[in-house]
Amino acid sequence: MLYHVSMTVNIPTDMDTATVEEIKAREKVYSLDLQRQGIWRHIWRVAGQYENVSIFDCRDHLHLHEVLMGLPLYPYMNISIMPLCRHPSSMHEDDK
Repeated sequence: MLYHVSMTVNIPTDMDTATVEEIKAREKVYSLDLQRQGIWRHIWRVAGQYENVSIFDCRDHLHLHEVLMGLPLYPYMNISIMPLCRHPSSMHEDDK
């Protein structure tokens, strides 16, 4: 199943810089692994915001939940999710 996921990151301003950098480094490793697996299919930065819009390809809602809960930045995120399905007028056969 495909999911449109918007994530806004809200790291506390008083958090120790070294801790923030360590969390961001773990986040990058985790996200790159998900991208290599084909789970995190697309990611775009929202200009001027600490926010992204992404497309995830997960088995089901529970799988998406587990993937998102695994994000090191998850405790500092506001997340919005929209399940997607293939549009009958799409010319792309690989739309799920």
